Amino acid sequence: MLAEERKEEILRAIRGIACIKSLGLEVLALDEGRATISGRHDPNFDGVNHTFHGGLLATLADCVAWFAIATQTGVGAPLVTTDLNIHYHNPCVGTAIATGTVLKLGRTLCPVQVEIRDTQEQLIATSRVCYMRLG
Repeated sequence: MLAEERKEEILRAIRGIACIKSLGLEVLALDEGRATISGRHDPNFDGVNHTFHGGLLATLADCVAWFAIATQTGVGAPLVTTDLNIHYHNPCVGTAIATGTVLKLGRTLCPVQVEIRDTQEQLIATSRVCYMRLG
């Protein structure tokens, strides 16, 4: 179980991040090594097929991976994305819900498994995101 102080620390840290606000990301759940966030679909950023753009879904995966790691390291730990691989399974026309689970909190690398689903729980995408710890 994640300490309430850690949850508050993460929520305070993201309030001022422009990309979180611009993309309409909302934290739904935080637990030790796991995070769930939602991203609202904005038709202004649709892809060719008038669905949630794949690049924005990749951004959602990247963000939820950071949240999941931050539940274990705190927000002060310097982290950078080293790589992100995403597989798209179905189009998303509404809100996307991403859950990230830390696979290993390494001294250097922190791989995270991400699942993105729609509000009907249909699988939209799966992703593997890896962060590097700099400090």
